This record gives sequence, C-alpha cells and structure tokens, in this order.
Amino acid sequence: MKSLFETETITEITKRIGSLDKNSTPTWGKMNVGQMVKHCQIPFGVFNGTVNMETKVGFLKKIIFSMMKPLMYNDKPWKKNVPTGKEFIIKGEVDFTKERETLLGLVHDFHKRKTQTEWPKHPVFGEFTADQYGKMNYKHLDHHLSQFGV
Repeated sequence: MKSLFETETITEITKRIGSLDKNSTPTWGKMNVGQMVKHCQIPFGVFNGTVNMETKVGFLKKIIFSMMKPLMYNDKPWKKNVPTGKEFIIKGEVDFTKERETLLGLVHDFHKRKTQTEWPKHPVFGEFTADQYGKMNYKHLDHHLSQFGV
C-alpha cells in the first residue's frame, strides 16, 4: 500500500486532487465533490488534534474494531458505498475551491510529519504506527478520488 509519507505518492495525490473541479461527479455514493474534499480533511484534523471525536467505544465494539483495524491500511481497496460515520458526514454546500486548497495543505503538512514517532491514539481504532497512518490516509484519499474518477 502506498503511503502519504512517500514523495512520489504525495506528487500523485496532489495531481489527482488538483484534477478535480466543482463539476466533478461521483460514480457512487451520496457526496458531491465539495462535500468529499471537506470530508477528506476530517481524518487529518483527528491526527493533528484540531478535530475532537468524543467516541465511546464499548467492549464489544472494541473487539469488532480491532478485527477491522487492518482493513484501514492493508493493500485491499475499500468497498464502494462503505457507510460513513456520522462525525464524517458533510451536509449542505461548501466552497469547493477553498476546501480543495485546504485539503492540499493538510496533505502536505501530514507528509512533512513523516519522521514523527509519536502519534495520537485514534478515537475508534486505538494505536497506529506512523507507517499505518501514512497508508491509511493514502487509502482514504485514494478511495474518494477513485469515487470521482481521478
């Protein structure tokens, strides 16, 4: 799996995000392109501490999530129409151009943290290594960019 900590991957993702425009349409799902680029910002906010997800995970859910955790960063693409957590749903219209630029900035800021050794605990899945975070963030972006055909 590619990682956002790889220079060639950042170049690829930047080009793909840059090829979106306000008229890009999804091949599946409910989000429009503006909602998608804003949605893709949320995981970066979770990792850098600007988004606080108050998620209480009970014992049974912890077991289920621990089994699902490797799916977040392994080599298999995510399935189309995977349900989105309510904290990640973007409603209404957004300024596509502004949100695309914000996403590009977050992607590049994340890439600059490639030598960081300590990462915050994920509110649902728990601890991840830097390698896993790099792969998971790539996989999430790849999923949604593929959703819009780029």
